[in-house]
Amino acid sequence: MSYIFLDESGDLGFNFTKKKTSKVFVVTCLFIENKSSVEKIVKKTHSELKKKLKRKFGVLHAVKERPITRRRLLKRLAEKECHIMTIYLNKKKVYTRLKDEKQVLYNYVTNILLDRIYSKRLIPTISKIELVASRRETNKFLNKNFKNYLNSQIKNRHKTNISIQIKNPFQEKSLQAVDFISWAIFRKYEQEDDSYYNLIKSKIIEENPLFP
Repeated sequence: MSYIFLDESGDLGFNFTKKKTSKVFVVTCLFIENKSSVEKIVKKTHSELKKKLKRKFGVLHAVKERPITRRRLLKRLAEKECHIMTIYLNKKKVYTRLKDEKQVLYNYVTNILLDRIYSKRLIPTISKIELVASRRETNKFLNKNFKNYLNSQIKNRHKTNISIQIKNPFQEKSLQAVDFISWAIFRKYEQEDDSYYNLIKSKIIEENPLFP
């Protein structure tokens, strides 16, 4: 069994007069074959938090954690057998028609990233693959649309046995790890701070812009 864990950082808002609207949007995939090793990293990192800092349900979130916690988790991931691929987009260069179709844009970006994973032959096509995406929508229709879209694209283009799940980080601890990775990459482009990115740089096998 092979696993792909997917998460994003930034937002898909295009009103740049708003203070919290990000300049970039990042979608990241973590590819691993032994997800228990990543789960152990998440559990260990959470156990090291001071009691007053422990998160509800044991869920770590990169943007909320202290620098030492972020560094611990990312350094530990860098020691594991895993691969990272990411796509980042400068939102100011996104086509006008896509700005009004945020779900379509998200599906499109995700599909391109997955297509590149297959083209790199990171995934053994003869084995079963489970893709777990972090839940970004509460709308059941949009989640179903996302799963159906990726299923049709992957099966038509790559003829592989893939199962697509949408879960929250409490249900799937490995999603917490890819959250930290995606945040580190996002911070590099959004705030020009690559200190966290450099911790996992050796695991990134492809990092490309969309709409350069």
